[in-house]
Amino acid sequence: MLITMKNATKWRYRTSMVSVLLMIMSITMIAVKGLNWGLDFTGGVVTEIQVAPQITSSEIAPLMKAALHQDVNVIAAGESGRWVLRYSAPQTGDNAPAITEILAPLNTQVQVLNTSIVGPQVGAELANQGGMAILVAMLCILGYLSYRFEWRLASGSLFALFHDVIFVLGFFAMTQMEFNLTVLAALLAILGYSLNDSIIIADRIREILIAKPNQDTATTNNEAIAATISRTMVTSGTTLITVSALWLLGGAPLQGFSIAMFIGIVTGTWSSISVGTTLPEYFGVKAQHYMPVAISDEP
Repeated sequence: MLITMKNATKWRYRTSMVSVLLMIMSITMIAVKGLNWGLDFTGGVVTEIQVAPQITSSEIAPLMKAALHQDVNVIAAGESGRWVLRYSAPQTGDNAPAITEILAPLNTQVQVLNTSIVGPQVGAELANQGGMAILVAMLCILGYLSYRFEWRLASGSLFALFHDVIFVLGFFAMTQMEFNLTVLAALLAILGYSLNDSIIIADRIREILIAKPNQDTATTNNEAIAATISRTMVTSGTTLITVSALWLLGGAPLQGFSIAMFIGIVTGTWSSISVGTTLPEYFGVKAQHYMPVAISDEP
């Protein structure tokens, strides 16, 4: 048992170092390459068309790219033959050909159902509001953790949250996948998921600290992990199965969301167990921090 506990402690320390290194790499990627902002944030044109059912996206995309000189997202709209085209708005003064002219080589009737334009000012406003939403969520979580736990124990959960969000952002910066509103929604979902994992482990650490005040902190953390690992694995595993199905079957519109969620769940489980327990230990959390303080009756 002692050997197992020692091995668990070494494992926690090493994985925490890996988490710190990955976090530094992610921040570097974000600073150097930046995010590939989607049309939701940069502005652009969204056009819905109806063509013959046998026409595929691989036939539409090359024609649109050649005519507009840019990559065009071709997304299935749910009905056979109906597609949504997303692309950046042409520069002022450019005379872009009509969609019907661009797709004329397909030898099918092309019907433009509707077209909407998102201006850059609206996109910038969405980006600001999205950033504000993440900031407000983080501040609310910080307030909750400060109320629920003593700061040393809360620091591990908070650092784990930052770790998960920054790692997902770093992945999107490295791969230059499009960062749109669905990915932003995934980040907010990851915050809640990671927080849930961290709180369960932190709450268990607090219980053991109170029950065994003379026990070594490292042993207490290992016991807390052992007590919650089965629940964590089952919850994370079933959630990953759902997200994987969404990734494989959801198509292009949900690809960014499902990839972000998949990475967030994996890193959230990892960070809650490693960083979430090692950082409070480094800051010197002890049983005395959770023991009731006697109030003197003397005036």
